[in-house]
Amino acid sequence: MKILTITSLFPNAADPKHGVFIETRLKQLRKRYPDAEITVIAPVPWFPFKSSLFGQYSLFARAPYFEKRGEMPVYHPRYVVLPKVGMTLAPKTMAFVLYRQIKALMAEGYEFDLIDGHYFYPDGVAIAEVAKKLNKPFTVTARGSDINLIPQYETPRRQIQDVFHASNHNLAVCEALRQEMIALGAAPEKVSASRNGVDLDLFSFADEQQQREVRQQLTLPLERPIFLSVGLLIERKGHHLVIEAMKAHPEAQLLIAGMGPDKSRLKRLVKKLHLSNRVTFLGALSQSELARYFQAADLSVLASSREGWANVLLESMASGTPVVATNIWGTPEVVKARAAGLLVERNSRDIAAAIGLLLNSRFPRAETRQYAEQFSWDETTDQLYRIFSDLLGNDQPGGALLRRDTKTTMNDKGVKV
Repeated sequence: MKILTITSLFPNAADPKHGVFIETRLKQLRKRYPDAEITVIAPVPWFPFKSSLFGQYSLFARAPYFEKRGEMPVYHPRYVVLPKVGMTLAPKTMAFVLYRQIKALMAEGYEFDLIDGHYFYPDGVAIAEVAKKLNKPFTVTARGSDINLIPQYETPRRQIQDVFHASNHNLAVCEALRQEMIALGAAPEKVSASRNGVDLDLFSFADEQQQREVRQQLTLPLERPIFLSVGLLIERKGHHLVIEAMKAHPEAQLLIAGMGPDKSRLKRLVKKLHLSNRVTFLGALSQSELARYFQAADLSVLASSREGWANVLLESMASGTPVVATNIWGTPEVVKARAAGLLVERNSRDIAAAIGLLLNSRFPRAETRQYAEQFSWDETTDQLYRIFSDLLGNDQPGGALLRRDTKTTMNDKGVKV
């Protein structure tokens, strides 16, 4: 099975954390099914300047045009995004560079069976155009804002709806997104919920004694409660609400992991609330570094306004650390037991109250870890392999996954449509 994955959400040497959840999914698929050969095209917006003075934009310029990530070859062609009209033109400019990159690879002898796409806009729209030209089957996985935000705009909504119908199968990282896709017009039998899993080896369990040892190694307080808030420093992630909630917990320390444009604003808020000695900005962390901080924390907080499937929740639980999370989109599908944590409304008062409840009635860390273990990658990778095999007509276990719900026809190349 030769898979071509296409997504603008993918790590590169200049920005190794960008879209790491998609890279993880591919690695897990490859690990469980070695016959799945995966090549990635991860287009990057064109930007001319590499100087760090340009912040996040400079990372686009510094991304390599080609790299090997593990066993996967990854190509990063540039597509043009223009100010003000970027949303409208991006699918076209992306489709142009994708088609050119694929044709160049095919001229060198590269062949593939299907396209595994991620994010419906602009990626999915561009992929649909390219797949039609190449007469290849394709899937697209919804990740969050491509379904719960972008369809608010008329033209993108119509184009996303066209992708629903053109694709061979659609996927969503949670049931809430799947239902929203159906509400937008996707045929129910063509949409599957395919959740993310958690790397239970990387995010390993730390009991109370191991937690103290990790704190010592990270030079963190041993007796003070420690909270962790992880994500881009933007309003949508709600770090400001977690900072405000700290006023109700004067004995605690808050660690914030991530980078983003709101860093200065958040630091001003910390100073305004006289919390400078109790809030620490850790900056961007690698996955292995983040795993250590999850082990050290008493709880983690995710105060997002929108999430598809928040990987950080499972990563926290896998470490033995319960969560406080806003009750939005796919999050209730992740936090379903008291040992996992608590769901709250998105305001600092409720977040502070939930923190207090978790601190005052703690479950053993081992129970939180045990809860997370049900979210291994095995189930998801099995599901993906069945779907891909079904699209190709391969006789694989579970190959009737799509056939049970929909009539299947074949095009002139013997591919199911």
